[in-house]
Amino acid sequence: MKNSLDHNTDTFEQLLDQTKNLILQKFEGIETAKAFSGYTPKEVRGWFDEPLPVEGMDVSALLERVQDQVLDPATMNMGPHMYAYVMAGGTQVSILAEMLANTVNQNVGKWHLAPVMSELERRVVQWGADLIGYGEAVGGVLVSGGSAANLTSLTVARNIFFEKEGIRKHGVFGMKPFTVYASDEVHGCVDKSMELLGLGTDHLRKIKTHTDCTIDLQALEQQIQEDMTNGYTPFCLIANAGTVNTGAIDPMVEMAAIAEKYQMWFHVDGAYGGLAAGTEMAKGLFKGIELADSVAVDFHKWLYQPFEAGCAIVKDWNILNRTYYKKASYLSTDMKDDGRFNFNEHHFVLSRSTKALKIWMSLKAYGSKRLMEMVEKDIRLTKYLATQVDQSADFELCNDPELGIVCFRYLGNKAEMAANEEIDRMNREIIPALEDDGRVFITGTTLHNRPVIRACLINHRKQQHHVDFLLKVIREVGREMI
Repeated sequence: MKNSLDHNTDTFEQLLDQTKNLILQKFEGIETAKAFSGYTPKEVRGWFDEPLPVEGMDVSALLERVQDQVLDPATMNMGPHMYAYVMAGGTQVSILAEMLANTVNQNVGKWHLAPVMSELERRVVQWGADLIGYGEAVGGVLVSGGSAANLTSLTVARNIFFEKEGIRKHGVFGMKPFTVYASDEVHGCVDKSMELLGLGTDHLRKIKTHTDCTIDLQALEQQIQEDMTNGYTPFCLIANAGTVNTGAIDPMVEMAAIAEKYQMWFHVDGAYGGLAAGTEMAKGLFKGIELADSVAVDFHKWLYQPFEAGCAIVKDWNILNRTYYKKASYLSTDMKDDGRFNFNEHHFVLSRSTKALKIWMSLKAYGSKRLMEMVEKDIRLTKYLATQVDQSADFELCNDPELGIVCFRYLGNKAEMAANEEIDRMNREIIPALEDDGRVFITGTTLHNRPVIRACLINHRKQQHHVDFLLKVIREVGREMI
């Protein structure tokens, strides 16, 4: 259309059909596609090294280019051979939801800009709390992911804990230093949050962990008492409900009691593992999560949503309002007093994309029972992988997994040298070698000062034969290295 960017209906329908076919092709090749394409940064950069387009091109031809240079080379996060980081693969219902959400293009900042999406988000937050047993009539906001959820929660903690000191107005200037406590397995986003909030990483106390990577409670209390003696204000205690390294779950009941004893804010980082509290198999591991003042979870992890879908949850909406509300004339033009709920009054962000529709549609389409069955399936697969590793002479199991992460080392034919530097070197070098091979995508980490291979299994598409294939590929690549 001459005076619009829109195509006519027939042309748009053809483009939608072409896009649909591109999506279907990704699913048709999902079993056999390489997990990592193997292209170099120089190659990929070269595809797009071009001047700013002045004139447009045919969209059908553009979609063909997208297939060749965007979809085909994409790392197969959606596929069953992804084991790196924490990648859940997405659902088909979520694909439909994202297409619809992008069509109506809602800004979930003020209610009258996105009436339905605002109410869906409130409902989805409550459903998340229901899954983990956190409480009724909670408050919360959908954010980009676990990092943003933890930052949001720590902002709430700071602003509410020091509300009487007027910290929102005066800042931290002139206040005696206050300290935050977590295990040395805490996610790196907490360090970044300390920096962004002006608290400084010098005031983040990383408490040593036991061999199972859970926090040492005795060391925790000793550190709190030492800080109090030295004039610090113990302010916030963070529990891990599933560490990213191993899936370790801190003792939340005991930590909640310590937080109450020293009058601290108690936050639970459940971004990776928290939603497994909704399963019959694992819910007992999360006892005490309901005692937290705030919780971070990620729906794009163990609810299998596409990025982005993090969530920060607190006990009631008023806490968020007291943390974030700021009056502005340009936001006060809707004068109706009919119970409208404005998310901009409960979070830092004003312009907010729609994240709730895909979560709501997935829960409606599959039901929480079916989704939690997939989580339990992933946990069983994780234990299967751990058993296969433990029973193999050429591997060494490095953790006892309770959720969906297995850490292990490849020994090859050097099992008698399991603690040797040669084994360390091999386990560092096998990760880039596996990436070059491309059949599976997996990353490593450091555990007890040793390099290990780390497999994360949180994909509803993953089955036992995929796990067998993973070990087969590692063995083949390892033998070539030896």
